Amino acid sequence: METQPSLKIRASSWAGLFDCAYRWEGIHILKMKNTVGLRAALGTAIHAGSAIYDQARITGDTVTANDAAGVLVDKLRDPENEFDPTKDDLTMQEAEIAGISLLTKYCNEVSPKYNFIAVEMETKPLDIDCGNGTVIRLTGTMDRARIRKSTMGVGIADLKSGASSVQKGVAVTKGHGAQIGTYELLYEHTTGEAITADAEIIGLKTKGKAEIASGTISNAKRIMIGDQDNPGLIEFAADMFRSGRFYPNPKSMLCGEKYCPRFKSCTFKGGD
Repeated sequence: METQPSLKIRASSWAGLFDCAYRWEGIHILKMKNTVGLRAALGTAIHAGSAIYDQARITGDTVTANDAAGVLVDKLRDPENEFDPTKDDLTMQEAEIAGISLLTKYCNEVSPKYNFIAVEMETKPLDIDCGNGTVIRLTGTMDRARIRKSTMGVGIADLKSGASSVQKGVAVTKGHGAQIGTYELLYEHTTGEAITADAEIIGLKTKGKAEIASGTISNAKRIMIGDQDNPGLIEFAADMFRSGRFYPNPKSMLCGEKYCPRFKSCTFKGGD
């Protein structure tokens, strides 16, 4: 008889659990609405356009940078694309100009350097036994991530956009290890093929001059599963799910009304 999970979690949300578990609980368990700003919506639109372009490269279809830009604009102006325009100092016109510039650069200069074999791959559910009858099931697609092949083997390439996703000419990799490690586990679980290459973050800076850069993450899977001397993040997560205690992090970069639906009622944020 198949084990029934206590909770289903999208793999792409896993990193947020280790940033501020209290915020994560509010969004993913208590289902508190988290309205994003226009800059976050711009990131989603850029990823929609880049995914169309990269998938076409894999299948051999003809999709141009202009086609991808059209997808970006449609996604950005989609009535169902909810965002709060007061959360960013950005107009829709500015968002479109910045997004098209960045996406065009990505399509023409960055994407051709990679041998992608999958875009936002659907994964096979992975159950994690937390003990005491609590089973967590990781589900979903590798949101915004690609699978790439190189001389080093198979690895994850994850696109990250944002106002500070690139700093001093290098993509910011800090804080992305948990999500990348989860993707590596899910890829191996889904395909039976080992990840042998370092993961790569491709940063797309959405503020100021269009800038794209990369950075690598080594041993991301080990961050999740640990080794003979150290527990991995999965073990710490299991403690939280088993106990139902999700710990706050007042120093999180996302600790603010702009990012957290629990912020107003949170007693841990301090300063108020």
